[in-house]
Parts: sequence; structure tokens; C-alpha cells
Amino acid sequence: MAFNEQLANRIREQLKFFPDDFTEKKMFGGICFLYKGKMTVGIVKEDLMVRILSETIETELEKDNVRPMDFTKRPMKEFVYVSQNGIKTKTELLHYIELGLQHAKSKL
Repeated sequence: MAFNEQLANRIREQLKFFPDDFTEKKMFGGICFLYKGKMTVGIVKEDLMVRILSETIETELEKDNVRPMDFTKRPMKEFVYVSQNGIKTKTELLHYIELGLQHAKSKL
């Protein structure tokens, strides 16, 4: 599986600041980070994949570096891709991790 290992390490570093345990699982031809078994964020090739609540997704899709996740050639509900340009800083990456965590917690 080919995914951006450098990005995976950046995510792992950010997850250390959360008191909860996260697990990793190979999915979608890449890697995903799960909170209590629920997907939060992942990496497919070079893109960050984020699971986002329906009521928040439109706001995120208005950003230049965010697009619908079209892994199956059709947009997947509550999933987006974020390009590398959208996660250059720790703060930007943390924003998407928090969105993914918010989604996961809503499914528990």
C-alpha cells in the first residue's frame, strides 16, 4: 500500500495530544486512524481523508484544498480529501483531526 508515510507520522504526533487511544488500520488502499473503532482521518496516496459531520461538510468543501472523496468515482457521504496544501501547518492538520474525531464521537 502506497501512502504518504511522512503525513502518517505527522498525524501520529498530533494524536499524542489527545487523551484517548487511537488505532491504525489499513483501509482504502492507505491507512486510517480510528477512535474507538470509528474512522476519523486517513491517508490515501498523498491526500488526507477526513470523515466530517454532514452539517459541517459544506463549509469545508468551500476551501480551495478540500474536495469530495470520490474513491468509488462518486462522492462518498461525509468524506472529503484534503490536499497537501491544505495541511501545511500543525494547526491546519489538527483542525481536520478534530473534525474527524467529532464525527467519530457522534457515531458512538
